[in-house]
Amino acid sequence: MEKSYRVKKEIDFQTIIKNKQSFANRNFVVYFKENDQNAHFHVGISVGKKVGNAVKRNRVKRLIRHSLYELRDEIKPTYDIILIARPSISDLSFDEVKKNTRHVLNLANLIK
Repeated sequence: MEKSYRVKKEIDFQTIIKNKQSFANRNFVVYFKENDQNAHFHVGISVGKKVGNAVKRNRVKRLIRHSLYELRDEIKPTYDIILIARPSISDLSFDEVKKNTRHVLNLANLIK
C-alpha cells in the first residue's frame, strides 16, 4: 500500500470517527467518511494492544495493508476509511483477513 493511500494524522482519524458512520464484523470495525477531493481512497489502520505484543500487531497491520492492496480496485475511491482490528484477528491467516476485510467493507457499502 502506497503512503499516499494512508491516513496518518490524529486529527484526520478523529474527524472520520466523529462522522459516526460505522459498521463491524467479528474482526473489524470500519469508520468512513465521504471525501470528494480524493482521486483514490485513504485508509488508516488501528491495532490495539489487546491484539498482542508489537510483533503480532505489526504482522496484523501488514496483513491488513496487503489485503487492502489486493482490494484497491474494488474499493470506492471517494472515501476516507479507518479500520480498527479487534483482538480475535491475531491468529487468522492472510486469506481469512482478506475475507473479513472484504466482508466489513461490503457491509459499509464501500465495495463497488
